[in-house]
Amino acid sequence: QVQLVESGGGLVQAGGSLRLSCAASGLTFSTYSMGWFRQAPGKERAFVAAISWYQGTTYYADSVKGRFTISRDNVKNTVYLQMNSLKPEDTAVYYCASMRQFRRPTEGTDEYNYWGQGTQVTVSS
Repeated sequence: QVQLVESGGGLVQAGGSLRLSCAASGLTFSTYSMGWFRQAPGKERAFVAAISWYQGTTYYADSVKGRFTISRDNVKNTVYLQMNSLKPEDTAVYYCASMRQFRRPTEGTDEYNYWGQGTQVTVSS
């Protein structure tokens, strides 16, 4: 049974940093591209960043480029999202998700087949 468990969310002031973690189990982690999404109240779930399974190629939404960094540790079966220079508009529930095996990551939520429960990130102004 595949499980994705996020951690690291919390309350931070604008300009601050947080690092989210997503621990995966029940899958051969190194063969799955991974993504981070977020959902703010009243809005649809939106792509934030992704990292491919093969060469660790990274992809970012324009709104977070230069501020967020996605990385993975295939020994610890964990994907990370380092978030710097946080803004109030980054406030959302953040979810990690896994793509179908051996697939390049995309921005579409429909392409991801397993999701974590989410972790709240709140950025105060």
